Amino acid sequence: MRAWWLRTVLVLHSPRAVFVALREDDPESAAQRSEPVLMIVLLAGIAFVLSTRAAGRLMDDHDYDGLLVAVWALLAGFLYGAVAYWLFGGVLQLVVRRFGSRGSYRRSRHVLAFAWVPIALSLVLWPLKLAAFGEDVFRSGGSDSGTGGAAFALLTGLFGVWSLALLLIGVRAVHGWSWSRAAAATTTATLVPAALVVVLSAF
Repeated sequence: MRAWWLRTVLVLHSPRAVFVALREDDPESAAQRSEPVLMIVLLAGIAFVLSTRAAGRLMDDHDYDGLLVAVWALLAGFLYGAVAYWLFGGVLQLVVRRFGSRGSYRRSRHVLAFAWVPIALSLVLWPLKLAAFGEDVFRSGGSDSGTGGAAFALLTGLFGVWSLALLLIGVRAVHGWSWSRAAAATTTATLVPAALVVVLSAF
């Protein structure tokens, strides 16, 4: 299990080796990476819900304080992360099967989870964002609505692009496919989820 905790960090530096290791998909190997996968899914879910417009309006309701916002982020992040993990993992599995994969649904989910590490890592921006704007990040029309807020939004988007790049590398590495085949599968698998993410983040 320690090896998979290390690979959770290593995927940011040497992703191919991590995704190749996912080829080992027997129950014992899968169990050893279950805790890192759970952590990634939870943190990525929290990062996602904090980036939505709903998060940016929480303190418009005077019943919300810092503690309640933290509880909301934890619960909503776990819910969104879990649903996305199973749903988008299923989409990825259906697509790669169409492209000739014989791998399991579980392996597709784990590829997706490790590709989400940059999204989880994007949480490091939040201490800086809170230091710069305070509680305004959870209010409509706060001080984060100008250039500074746009800069943080751009940085968050770059973490998302990084995640997509890891998914491409992961699909290619775990299946041993060419870049063109992996790119076609990855693009197809991300179209519907990407559209859904855009819609959800708008609320």
